[in-house]
Amino acid sequence: MEVFLGKPAADGIGIGTAFVVPEPVKRAIKQHRVKIEQTVRGWSRFESAVQSVISSLTQNLEGLSKTDEKDKIQREVFETYILMLEDPVFLKELKDFYETELYNIEYSVQLKSEQYASMLRQSGNDYLAERAQDITDVFGRVLDEMLDIHPFDINKVPDGSVIFASSLSSSDTIVLSKRKIAGLALSKGGVSSHVVILARNYGIPTVVGLEDINKKVHNGETIIIDGKTAEILISPDKTTIDNYKAKIREEFEHKQALKAFLTKPALTKDGIEFKLYANIGTPEEADLAVAEGADGIGLFRTEFLYMAQNGTNSTTAARSFSEDSQFKAYKYVLETMGDKPVTIRTLDAGGDKLINSVDIPIVEESNPLMGLRAVRLSLEYPNLLKTQLRALYRASVYGNLRIMLPLITSVDQVTSCIKLVDEVKKELTFENIPFNDKVPLGIMVETAAAAIISDCLAKVSDFFSLGTNDLTQYTLGIDRENQHVSALYDEFHLGVLRMIQFTITNANEANIPVSVCGEMAGRQDSIMVLAGMGIRNLSMSPKLISSTKELLSRFTTSELEAISAKRLTNIF
Repeated sequence: MEVFLGKPAADGIGIGTAFVVPEPVKRAIKQHRVKIEQTVRGWSRFESAVQSVISSLTQNLEGLSKTDEKDKIQREVFETYILMLEDPVFLKELKDFYETELYNIEYSVQLKSEQYASMLRQSGNDYLAERAQDITDVFGRVLDEMLDIHPFDINKVPDGSVIFASSLSSSDTIVLSKRKIAGLALSKGGVSSHVVILARNYGIPTVVGLEDINKKVHNGETIIIDGKTAEILISPDKTTIDNYKAKIREEFEHKQALKAFLTKPALTKDGIEFKLYANIGTPEEADLAVAEGADGIGLFRTEFLYMAQNGTNSTTAARSFSEDSQFKAYKYVLETMGDKPVTIRTLDAGGDKLINSVDIPIVEESNPLMGLRAVRLSLEYPNLLKTQLRALYRASVYGNLRIMLPLITSVDQVTSCIKLVDEVKKELTFENIPFNDKVPLGIMVETAAAAIISDCLAKVSDFFSLGTNDLTQYTLGIDRENQHVSALYDEFHLGVLRMIQFTITNANEANIPVSVCGEMAGRQDSIMVLAGMGIRNLSMSPKLISSTKELLSRFTTSELEAISAKRLTNIF
């Protein structure tokens, strides 16, 4: 038996037979010049290929249910592909390059799409980095159409297979969702890729980061794949197989047991109550939050509204997200959650989050994570923030709204935002538009600066929310996307924990609520530490709420405090 270790991507255990997907045919695109009079014909060929791919994607869309929850992600994938193919900004840039440089159209498409993808990979943002693969996939389909290349037919994979491949496209994964697939083992791909998101949605155990794994396994070999431990076992003996079959039964029983927590409050063994909120990126995810028993929305990432308008018939990028469009989105979430609190973060764009909007000029920056982003961008373009605030306050009468400002580093930033809030209130009053005058205005604490001056910020904020992803990155000075230093990224670093503790202390002294909405709020090891530090409000992926309730029910607060104390004093 051989064992290989990768990166966990989608939980679950699968036992099946290895199927190695052949390496894709490499496109041999030679670079050569064309005459200006040939560009019309070349561009026509490109447009024809694009329309062919769009037609195929549209057919796939038409075959999906508009109400089925599992079909929802499939629809989003295909809509995203169409958005990319019809993006007027990219198409204009490509056409200008083609007609100016006079390289053959195939080379021009390959070069510009790869440049776009490379820019996203280097953005420093997980979501955008994973969208780079989508760009490569969809424009790869266009090139295949132009070059008459016919990729491997994923329908040939037999049921019961553990699939080994360098990578798969989202459309391939969707095909597999209709089949009985034991697991996916991929050399490439990240935990936020569409392929992995789909695999999680379909319950397919998935491991990524298995370098050249498709060269180390042979068709027909018995495989065990463990998505949680990221282990791949090749040709295991009968005893090992029996042990994993027992684990599968235990996993199923555990999932059934978690259903009992759906309607229960989050309580420790000694009866201390926690509030568990959901992180969402689209209005529709509020429905999932309700279904999973969330106590409210702890973080609504509004930047996703700008990235694309994923309506049923939407095929164009969001060039400008209007006040009315935002109002409808916020109103939907507030009404869906009823009396439960909904924390909506103002636009966290710029730098690492590239948004295709006429309202947000593209700024070239050598270090975007340190640049014009989040609240800095909003205050640089105050009309952008005012539009969002107007939509938020108009929606405020439909539920329990809280507004949160991202990447705050000074009191002046908060007071500047408060001035804009006052202007919006005066405008709405003058226009006889109803709104809630008492909406809490809080901030995200996600830099060392904010943590250190949290006593001052508490005087101008109604609540704190700790964004532990950026707080860790900025405190340690480590780019977690940089493979050379990513191993040093440690949320349990004593410096990070003390920043968190300092913020909690100052929030408690000011008598304002404090929550955590970063990745630490959704991992079981860090949940125990945070709970022991005094955190009682956690915001996470909706799917993690029941398991977090179950975790908290196994401990007393004194036990959780003891776990935290060891971390905070660096005693292990």
